[in-house]
Amino acid sequence: MATFLYKLGRTAFRRRHFVALIWVALLTLAGVGAASAPTAASSSFSIPGTEAQRAFDLLEQRAPEVKADGATARVVFRAPDGEKVTDPGNKAAISKTVAALRSGSDEVARADDPFAAKAVSKDGTTAYASVAYKVTAMELSDDSRDALKETTDDARTGGMTVEVGGDALQAMPHTGATEIIGIAVAAVVLVITFGSLVAAGLPLLTALIGVGIGVSAITALASALDLGTTTSTLAMMIGLAVGIDYALFIVSRYRAELAEGRDREDAAGRAVGTAGSAVVFAGLTVVIALVGLAVVNIPMLTKMGVAAAGTVAIAVLIALTMIPALLGYAGRKVRPAGEKGKLLGGGRKAAAPAKENLGTRWARFVVRRPVAVLLLGVVGLGAAAVPVSQLELGLPDDGSQPTSTTQRKAYDLIADGFGPGYNGPLMAVIDLKGVADPKGEAAAVAKKISGLDGVHAVSPPALNKAGDTAMLSVVPSTKPSGTETEDLVHAIRDEAKAVRADSGADVMVTGTTAMNIDVSEKLNDALLPYLALVVGLAFLLLIVVFRSVLVPLKAALGFLLSVLAALGAVVAVFQWGWLGSLFGVEQTGPIMSMMPIFMVGVVFGLAMDYEVFLVTRMREAYVHGESPDEAIVTGFRHGARVVSAAAVIMIAVFAGFIGSSEQMIKMIGFGLAIAVFFDAFVVRMAIVPAVLALLGRRAWWLPRRLDRVLPNVDVEGEGLRVHDEPDADPDADPDADPDEKRELAGVR
Repeated sequence: MATFLYKLGRTAFRRRHFVALIWVALLTLAGVGAASAPTAASSSFSIPGTEAQRAFDLLEQRAPEVKADGATARVVFRAPDGEKVTDPGNKAAISKTVAALRSGSDEVARADDPFAAKAVSKDGTTAYASVAYKVTAMELSDDSRDALKETTDDARTGGMTVEVGGDALQAMPHTGATEIIGIAVAAVVLVITFGSLVAAGLPLLTALIGVGIGVSAITALASALDLGTTTSTLAMMIGLAVGIDYALFIVSRYRAELAEGRDREDAAGRAVGTAGSAVVFAGLTVVIALVGLAVVNIPMLTKMGVAAAGTVAIAVLIALTMIPALLGYAGRKVRPAGEKGKLLGGGRKAAAPAKENLGTRWARFVVRRPVAVLLLGVVGLGAAAVPVSQLELGLPDDGSQPTSTTQRKAYDLIADGFGPGYNGPLMAVIDLKGVADPKGEAAAVAKKISGLDGVHAVSPPALNKAGDTAMLSVVPSTKPSGTETEDLVHAIRDEAKAVRADSGADVMVTGTTAMNIDVSEKLNDALLPYLALVVGLAFLLLIVVFRSVLVPLKAALGFLLSVLAALGAVVAVFQWGWLGSLFGVEQTGPIMSMMPIFMVGVVFGLAMDYEVFLVTRMREAYVHGESPDEAIVTGFRHGARVVSAAAVIMIAVFAGFIGSSEQMIKMIGFGLAIAVFFDAFVVRMAIVPAVLALLGRRAWWLPRRLDRVLPNVDVEGEGLRVHDEPDADPDADPDADPDEKRELAGVR
């Protein structure tokens, strides 16, 4: 592989005009496709194989007029102090508002009068009108949303408090200025790392081109493939981080090759042949982890994973081809390692003998005291992971919205006026096909459910036109995200088994709350199989890369430590509220149910990046004859500064998404940023060298039979020795102008 990539790097360097043209054409094509593509009409959320989904599917088939998956709004009215909503003036204002809601949009299916629907609190101070739409929340037009806002704004002029809940007003998430700050931090780190604006600009430029192609392609295909906005946000988040990192490693290796006296084309080829091999395998681990999300069998999660994996694949291809092409354009503006650019000292080479860098000194310290460093790292991460024992999972509802939003205010008004369960009523769907007395059986089921613990109210059964399907609204006595509500859902489903045995009627529980419970359970059930699949495949891949059994095993165990510590930090901040104000967490609550499996997937891929980049350099030194301890020091001498810079960049990019208005994006951004911090600076920089120092030569042990079977991918670049040109001129660009060459020779 190293030889193939070496040739690819040299070709891209030499044919840079052609390579640049291809990538610019792809970016233009993707941009035009995104601009001309129809707006994504819907981003449906389905969870195949769950009871909640089967109930929705049954209603869509037998009672399509119900629009069970249609957008909903709940307009809550609260009378001024000392008044009631039933007072003549307030009642007339509410009735006028309901009429305006009905006529405000063609997409409104119905708007219930609270007085006719008996949606008035016992103390008479609060009432709510339920509005149902013919289309889903994602399909709802801006005109319908504007009409809803204008109608409620008009209702407030009479002195009543009017707030709106439900998914009809759900807004597209925005990340704010912090995302730009993340990119700015990355730029500063790159300038400090390379000491040159040109060298620093290359990784940023290529990462932005890669993300531009990936996100534009997602936007272009969003309508056809039913992709949501979160899909492109995730692809941008991961694509930007890995795009900068992969380019950073290749540019850094290129400068190291120049410092050894190679000409620029050969240095570009060697950088792609060695660091590029690590990029390929690091990218493969990320792609495996993201595509592996398909095992959960939640279409939305699968699409998010595949789209992000596609963006990572683009980042790998750009790093292998466009970076060497741009290095060809940059010429002498990208200087050898150890030589400062004008920005940081002006073209002077570092004094010889070179002073040991911080990475070298740290590696020597760890090699001398491996046990102490190992214990400190493991105990520290273990302490950070303690909050995981109190992890509560759920999906966000209006109760997790910031207290300043109208959705949260409506949620609180409903809870105060009617009870917390009214914010998340359950829907019981009864399949009565083949039942002798459908109406009687539906009434009997309603009576049984109303007798269960935790049930506040049950509505009378409503049958469809054919009379073979009934619907009940079940109001729990607890909040939607409470464990008691989850227990109630299971109790109704247990009761349904007895009903099915007695009469043949099939009772299913659905609704937003039941759907959230089913999603959480499905994700929990899939976590271990997913972990086994992803870690197993990556373990096999790393055995091929490192030709060792213990090094991949150590990599996997280190990852588990870092991801548990990161989940602990997420629980502490988002569930317990520690330092919540610092990260803009206005409301604590359960951790998003897809967070553990998502973090396992993404963090594992990113963790293996650092493992591959750092340890391949150690193996390269070991293969070339150094002792195990010296190989560790050599790996850190060449890799620690770059891996640290890459980690800081990735942390900055992910932390930029903490400023998002969407709790889900905020939580993902924080979780990934803290996970990269733990993994890069504790696991890879401390625990990994400590373990390798303790293992010594045994770290690189591989059974002979396995050694004969495994393919030799030559990540160390052993096959490139035939291309050695030790005394070549680093500035001998074969495409350079002859006058420029003579001028350079004269300067020397």
